[in-house]
Amino acid sequence: MFFAKDVLLPIVMGFLLSLTLSPLVRGASRVGFPAALTALLLIGGLSLSILVSFYMMSGTVTEWVEEAPSFGDKIRERLTPVSESVEAVKDASKEVEKITEASPRPVQRVVVEQPGLLVSAVSNVASAGTSIAVALVLALFLLASGDLFYAKLIESFSLMSEKKKALKLVYDIERRISHYLLTITCINAGLGLTIGTSLHVVGLPDAHIWGTVAFFLNFLPYVGALVGTLLVAAFAVVTYDSLAFAAVAPGIYLGLAVLEGQFVTPMILGRRLELNTVSVLLTVIFWGWLWGIAGALMAVPFLVLIKVVCDHVQELQPFGNFLSARETSTRDTAVAAQ
Repeated sequence: MFFAKDVLLPIVMGFLLSLTLSPLVRGASRVGFPAALTALLLIGGLSLSILVSFYMMSGTVTEWVEEAPSFGDKIRERLTPVSESVEAVKDASKEVEKITEASPRPVQRVVVEQPGLLVSAVSNVASAGTSIAVALVLALFLLASGDLFYAKLIESFSLMSEKKKALKLVYDIERRISHYLLTITCINAGLGLTIGTSLHVVGLPDAHIWGTVAFFLNFLPYVGALVGTLLVAAFAVVTYDSLAFAAVAPGIYLGLAVLEGQFVTPMILGRRLELNTVSVLLTVIFWGWLWGIAGALMAVPFLVLIKVVCDHVQELQPFGNFLSARETSTRDTAVAAQ
């Protein structure tokens, strides 16, 4: 899976997108709209939204990438009063390095030249764009096929009880994945709009970009809020002359993200889809290592899918209980044992 990332990533993204939009296609089919037409409208609208978003951000992001080398110097300059306390540690490190280099045998240093920041950014954007395009096309074909794959799945079993069990499992996976992703997307959109508006009020430049960043980063539980806060803090330090005033923007970002994560999302999603904090964090770390940022973004939907399968398969229910955030009472345990 690690080495086949370029092939598997868009396929998994396409299937997740198809699971998310399938209830909408099926609902439209009940009122007379063809599945192919509904799929085309949904994927076309989503593709147009992605293109418009990238176009609106492209100019500002390109400028940031070009100015990135100077950002580090500006941050160090603004944080000079804070960094003076660690100068002694730096001096000690230099002394250790001198002692290490004073070796009687000459050591040949090999330096591998890395590509420029702008070149790396363009390459990553092109790769991400290709994966998104393939995922959208695959989702379009999956949605346009209607219930074809479900019919094929039912035909794979001989007993009627097995057919019903398989169909119930698939529909439950589809419903929960769709409910989770659509709900989280709406919550993240509201959070991005709130953060962008709040940062605009306090005078942070390009606040709409940070609202968009907050929208995407919030798909990463716990980690996304921390990364977004650090990015806004670095940008605010470069933008404002006063460090005290620069702390306002990241404080707003972190406060709104914590409010959303601790109150808004649990209240809207409910406890049925609430997952164990440890399992969520471990899943994000694993998929982030395996497939990078894209894998980390898809980590929680993967976990929801596994949780649904565990709930339907009796042998896997203990593992599903571990993934759940709900504590099983003594009475529930006794009933389950009976």
